[in-house]
Amino acid sequence: MAFNYKDCLSKGLIRKMPASKEKALQSIEKAKRWLEEACKANESIAFDSSVLASYLAMFHASRAILFFDGYREKSHACVARYLEEKYVKTGKFEKEWVELLDHHREIRHAGQYDLSFSATEDESEKALDSSSKYVERMEALLKSLMDKK
Repeated sequence: MAFNYKDCLSKGLIRKMPASKEKALQSIEKAKRWLEEACKANESIAFDSSVLASYLAMFHASRAILFFDGYREKSHACVARYLEEKYVKTGKFEKEWVELLDHHREIRHAGQYDLSFSATEDESEKALDSSSKYVERMEALLKSLMDKK
């Protein structure tokens, strides 16, 4: 099911909460730990696990922004919709990062639920590279937001 930002809010899939710099920083650290897991899984030839861990790194890096802004997600897809609405539309964040997040979210979904899904080494390495760059970009965005406050 495809959501837009307003759907996410009206269905309670993005909810207001107290803004938290602490939770934002914890989420970035969690993203880095998932990156480490993705790397270890890739080295162990556990490509499905590497792809899933790579996505989780991206998800937690994205969540950091929501925590900082005072929001909480109840839908992975709505994280991307939030970033589009609050950051891409305002010129604070590049659209290609949200597209990358959506792409890897769809792969994660296939990896978890599609019985025929099996990640290749190439897919695992691409996911690891993408997620590493994504986490770095999200950390830079979070830093810029913190510097402004």
